[in-house]
Amino acid sequence: MELYHGSNIAVEQPLALAGRRNLDFGKGFYTTRLKSQAQKWANLVASRKKKNPQSIVSIFECNESEMMSAGYMYKNFTKYDMEWLEFVVACRHGEDYTNYDIVEGGVANDQVIDTVEDYENGRITAKQALDQLKYKKPNNQICFRNQEVIDKYLHFTKAEAVKQ
Repeated sequence: MELYHGSNIAVEQPLALAGRRNLDFGKGFYTTRLKSQAQKWANLVASRKKKNPQSIVSIFECNESEMMSAGYMYKNFTKYDMEWLEFVVACRHGEDYTNYDIVEGGVANDQVIDTVEDYENGRITAKQALDQLKYKKPNNQICFRNQEVIDKYLHFTKAEAVKQ
């Protein structure tokens, strides 16, 4: 399968521990199955940079079946539900104590982040948050949290510039 990573630089050698800690799925190297999602991420990162404000999508090949059969701990959130909501809130607070090597699921993007933050800050209940999220179609992010998985199964193929 082809995976994409958006940034302001080409990332040929991803590092699991180089990213920020309090993201949706914790610290790791984030990719997506959706090229358009990576392009949006690249433009967002570039818009924040004073130096090197270019948008780049790095493209990787990943042998998903081989990776999945190797016995790594993989969690896939297929929808915005209570488990996803609690996991994202825990990760954003730096309180994720799971041992997942790979986490896949929806992004707490601009269409759902207000709901997540309202729940996180106690302004709405879990039921209210889930009622708001149930009509949102999750997009996709895959967080590689284990360097061994990255080194064995995520292979850089090329980088492409993205129009801003």
